[in-house]
Amino acid sequence: MPSSAFSTMSGTHILFLFFLKLFVTGWTQGATVSAPYLNVGDGTVLEFNFPEHSQGVLLVACHYPGSDAWLSVSSLEPTVVVIENVSASWGGSFTVRFQSGLAGLAPLQLRLLEQNRLIEERADFRIRVDTSDLEPTIQMSLGHFSENPILFALLPLIFLNKCAFGCKVEVDALQSLVHQPHPIMLGILGQFVVMPLYGYLMSLAFSLPKALALGLVISCSSPGGGGGYLYSLLLGGDVTVAISMTLLSTVAATGLMPLSSSFYGWLLGAHETLHVPFLKIFITLLFIAVPISIGMLVKCKLPRVSRLLLLLIKPFSFTLIVGGLFMAYHMGAFILTSVRPPIILAGVTVPIFGLLLGYLLAWCLGLPGPQRRTVSIEVGVQNSLLALAVLQLSFQRAQADFASQAPFIVALSSTSEMLLLVLGNLAYNKLCSTGT
Repeated sequence: MPSSAFSTMSGTHILFLFFLKLFVTGWTQGATVSAPYLNVGDGTVLEFNFPEHSQGVLLVACHYPGSDAWLSVSSLEPTVVVIENVSASWGGSFTVRFQSGLAGLAPLQLRLLEQNRLIEERADFRIRVDTSDLEPTIQMSLGHFSENPILFALLPLIFLNKCAFGCKVEVDALQSLVHQPHPIMLGILGQFVVMPLYGYLMSLAFSLPKALALGLVISCSSPGGGGGYLYSLLLGGDVTVAISMTLLSTVAATGLMPLSSSFYGWLLGAHETLHVPFLKIFITLLFIAVPISIGMLVKCKLPRVSRLLLLLIKPFSFTLIVGGLFMAYHMGAFILTSVRPPIILAGVTVPIFGLLLGYLLAWCLGLPGPQRRTVSIEVGVQNSLLALAVLQLSFQRAQADFASQAPFIVALSSTSEMLLLVLGNLAYNKLCSTGT
């Protein structure tokens, strides 16, 4: 009798364990199906729009726990999209760079491998390449700005002003930067690591919508452009270091700006592929490097002309600041009609935080006063036009205009705050000279 009971209980126990194993196995498989290792964003968007003949970046999130996993990505329509390379990114994710070609639909094949063993394969993500109507969109939205006669009046001043800055470049100072590149490294660290993180934290603090939050992060990721060395001159910074930082940070932006923007876009759940305006970055470099090189040549060959340009550099610079503020307002007036207080508060703090951050980093390294001011300005002043180009080329029109509120607010805040600093510095110097 006891042995019969024991056999009955054993059979029941074995049957229970069998069904439990089936349940656990089925639940595990169901969890695997419902929660794949590979996703773009949160996985809810499977199709991404992109213009023809452009370069883009896609960030693929990988939740596989293995440390040796690698992602292979191929385009099933190479005439529409060509995958250029795949590189590892933060948190086990992967950055996919691609080139769009003709209009059409390109399914992507994603294969997660670990030591040549297939972990997961997905072919449901796709990129739709359309005949780009983005250029007309930008012209329609910003046409009144590009046709503004004030812009054409300022262009000769901008060119002459950059030539004058070339006359202030010291060759010895350039050579010393090769051996002591601390200001340049601090500028890159602040501009492409800390500032995007600050933009992301501000977007969380103010609960900004995804598109607007990504616009703020991209604005914080943009290099300084030509405004940095202009403010360095007016505020007693090191002009040679400022020009060098501007040029090198613009070069670094070709790789670091899309990387940080894609990473924070993934964190924010923004599913758009980001178009990197490499041509605009290259034109920015030329527009800085060519007139400055001409100014350096004028300094060597035509010293009288150089002295004349140096006499005009400060009034030209002040005129450009006021003109830039006026143009930034008119350029973004149609976008800023529906702006809300949270993005205004977030955008106003960006230049202030960047200035304080740059000065603190330079102070910690014991850099001299003029270089401290220069690093502070280079980190605190962003090239909002570059951020605007990324947003206009990466979003649909309505969403692009909405996201573009961030770079316009940052641009207006930066120009206004720097103008106040310049005026305050002039008043302080005047009072000091009067007191003496």
